[in-house]
Amino acid sequence: MKRLLKWVGRHVSLPASSLHLLTYALTPSRAAIDVDLGVWMREHELHGSTLLGLHTLLIEHREFRNLFYYRVKPWSYLLRVIYSPLPTLRLSAKEIGPGLFIQHGEGSRINGERIGAYCWVNQQVTIGYSNKTDRPVLLDHVRVGPGARIFGAVTIGEGATVGANAVIVKDVPARCTVVGVYPAYIVRDDGQRVNRKL
Repeated sequence: MKRLLKWVGRHVSLPASSLHLLTYALTPSRAAIDVDLGVWMREHELHGSTLLGLHTLLIEHREFRNLFYYRVKPWSYLLRVIYSPLPTLRLSAKEIGPGLFIQHGEGSRINGERIGAYCWVNQQVTIGYSNKTDRPVLLDHVRVGPGARIFGAVTIGEGATVGANAVIVKDVPARCTVVGVYPAYIVRDDGQRVNRKL
């Protein structure tokens, strides 16, 4: 019965998402959205066509809506009237690479200079300025745990993991795991356990 109600809910609301689907078909950002869809459909175990996946994600996952609206500016202001975004999730980075996954985006602010491809961000995360101009760069495949804070003109290396509640104000090497409120320190380097300052 649950599955039937879910199916009905998805298909009855199809006319409401028609404008979103049309925007997706016409946007120059379609390639990035396709990568996003692949990641989000995999993480939420959705099967079927890309359009059905897009429709389902727009209805059921407000974090995905925020990312979709980031990709389709300036049309997002019109689309928000149909499906509202998650109000406590802010995406204002200068550039966000394809494949960003936001797990529980409540209270997160993603305001980096650049967010690389296939990054993962959890709830209560702040990626932001330390002054009027300096903001972080996250390279590809970076994972940011719940409550983490990354400030200033720092670079988080490819494949790095920022642990829950870590505070980062220095560059993080590639393929490292960093934890700690302040100062953060490296606990894993390329798969090997270590205990080293940043």
